[in-house]
Amino acid sequence: MPGFLKFSIADLTQAAVFAALIVVLGLPGQIQLSSGVPITLQSMGIMLAGLVLGPKKGALAVVIFMVLAIAGLPVLAGGRTGLTSLAAPTAGYFVGFLPAVIVIGLLTAMLMPRYSIVWGFLAAVIGGILIDYACGIVGLLIRTDESLEYVIITANASFVPGDLLKALVASLVAAAVHRGRPGLVAPLRLRRTSPAAVED
Repeated sequence: MPGFLKFSIADLTQAAVFAALIVVLGLPGQIQLSSGVPITLQSMGIMLAGLVLGPKKGALAVVIFMVLAIAGLPVLAGGRTGLTSLAAPTAGYFVGFLPAVIVIGLLTAMLMPRYSIVWGFLAAVIGGILIDYACGIVGLLIRTDESLEYVIITANASFVPGDLLKALVASLVAAAVHRGRPGLVAPLRLRRTSPAAVED
């Protein structure tokens, strides 16, 4: 089994805890805007999973959450299930949770072992906003007759300030966690091919 797919009991426990956290963040419900895209706190849970657990455990946490949702449990904000979400025009935002947490986790792992609030915030913005929005926009374009300009401006612009605040809060929380529990995310370094190896 590839190393990326190997999980210890501690890994599984941490992933399960964060899956539960994502569920809990949906309990306050959602605010429905005229665009049809709901405002929830669960996207902050996705950011936290990537920033605190990294790509492997963060992705596992989101997979657990998504499987529970698709299995029919009302774990999405507003008491929705995964099947309800997938049937809606906003399905892309739900599907985007997984690539979002992977990107956030990878960027966080590249920061380690010295986590930075500023870079953590940027990682949350790139994954939790840019990646998830991109998936959501594709879903809206497929499921509706709206133009790309309308989808980007009307369906997403109003969410940016709130999501930037979520990214800031998540980066600050992650900083506190990494100070108290160093080593949660294994450092990721891009391999460089040495000149000698190239010549050989």
